[in-house]
Amino acid sequence: MTVTSHDTGPGAGPGAGKARSSLLYDPKVRALFFQGLVLVSVVVIGWIIIQNTVTNMAAAGLASGFGFLETTAGFGVTWTLIPYSEESSYGYAFVVALLNTLLVSAIGIVLTTLLGFFIGIMRLSKNWLVARMAWVYIETLRNIPLLLQIFFWYFAVLRNLPSPRDSFVIPFGLGVINIRGLYLPSPTMEPGFSLIPIGFVLGLIGAYGLRRWSKRRQARTGQQFPDVLAGLGLIIGLPVLAALAAGVPFTWSYPELRGFNFVGGFSVIPEFVALLLALTLYTAAFIAEIVRAGIQAVSHGQTEAAHSLGLSHSKTLRLVVVPQALRVIVPPLISQYLNLFKNSSLAAAIAYPELMLIFGGVVLNQTGQAIEVLAIVMAVYLTISLLISLVMNIYNRSIMLVER
Repeated sequence: MTVTSHDTGPGAGPGAGKARSSLLYDPKVRALFFQGLVLVSVVVIGWIIIQNTVTNMAAAGLASGFGFLETTAGFGVTWTLIPYSEESSYGYAFVVALLNTLLVSAIGIVLTTLLGFFIGIMRLSKNWLVARMAWVYIETLRNIPLLLQIFFWYFAVLRNLPSPRDSFVIPFGLGVINIRGLYLPSPTMEPGFSLIPIGFVLGLIGAYGLRRWSKRRQARTGQQFPDVLAGLGLIIGLPVLAALAAGVPFTWSYPELRGFNFVGGFSVIPEFVALLLALTLYTAAFIAEIVRAGIQAVSHGQTEAAHSLGLSHSKTLRLVVVPQALRVIVPPLISQYLNLFKNSSLAAAIAYPELMLIFGGVVLNQTGQAIEVLAIVMAVYLTISLLISLVMNIYNRSIMLVER
């Protein structure tokens, strides 16, 4: 404003044009300058901290760098998804622990989503008993600390199961349960087994393509297609057809009691079960409230309009209410997924061999390289959390209301 007054006033001199053209009076230039100054300051401070840390560690005789990842670990892991031995390296132990963390997080996210939606819909039921049961579930589980729930499932429930000789037998010979875990039959692969996962992947691709075709068809003609059932048929049917075409290329290995424990089959340790139960039930209580709030955010007029068109209550909920409620549900749902993934680190309290226990605990204690080990652990949690957010944000963008 000052420059403008000089331009129009009678006292405008020759220096007024110079002041107007000066970069110091350009807000964009000033903003870029100060942002660059802050960025350079942060980089310089970070560099100074790193240099001082390296110098002090060298002066104290402490090892630094990531060469320890190739050193032999020398310790065992109670439960692994890939072959592992004490002769494996610390880097391989990191992979084993990371897979265990990803397994419990992935299964937990799927189960807690299904349970949370189910409880959230129960919470809105007009049946007084059903709605109260959902309310009691939510208020009970979300107000008890997660660590306490992990201890409950592990020490109060699973540690009181019978010994292997007195195991509970699952009906139809599906497996046994005892204090050492859950034992299930497992397939032993034979030549031609690779056709089955290929059929599964093709089934997923086919179900996705069918879903897109069904939506375009409904938008064009108004006719619905049972894409969910047809998609499930592809996902299940193609692997079955592949197995039959390959001559059933696998045999079943059943758990058998030999000595003091069961051998054969596939075993799930009680630490995994306790952690999965606690994470699923605890997070589902929060998701149920998110689902309830999302459904209630949809105008009741939408439901009345759907009923006036002759849609049943279930179709109204599935085709009208839930798609609109998802726009409200998904953003807070992302936070719950991130919480579940990060809360999996509490498994160290019951010795489940996940990332924090194996790499952030055992490896750190054996190598003494706290900075490198914790930097790797923090980088892993940060990276996977950002990936979860990225995927869910992409999904959220795909279901957002597009204004014309």
